Amino acid sequence: MKKIISQTIKKVTLELIYQVVDERTTEIKTEIRDIKAELKEIKKKQEEDFRYLSQKIDTTTAAINQRLDTVIQILMTSRQDQK
Repeated sequence: MKKIISQTIKKVTLELIYQVVDERTTEIKTEIRDIKAELKEIKKKQEEDFRYLSQKIDTTTAAINQRLDTVIQILMTSRQDQK
């Protein structure tokens, strides 16, 4: 009788442990899924920011080059006028 009770207690205890482990595993998987989704959003935002900054750099560089060309033209004209 004592052996049956002991085995029953062990079995119930193991079942409880398995249940808790399964619940926690499910929670962890959900947390991991949420973290992956957040990382995906962050990566998308970073790519958008990078594209914006790259475009801004290109626009600014083009404007600076145009100004430099204008200054060079003015200097060349001024130099030719002095001769």
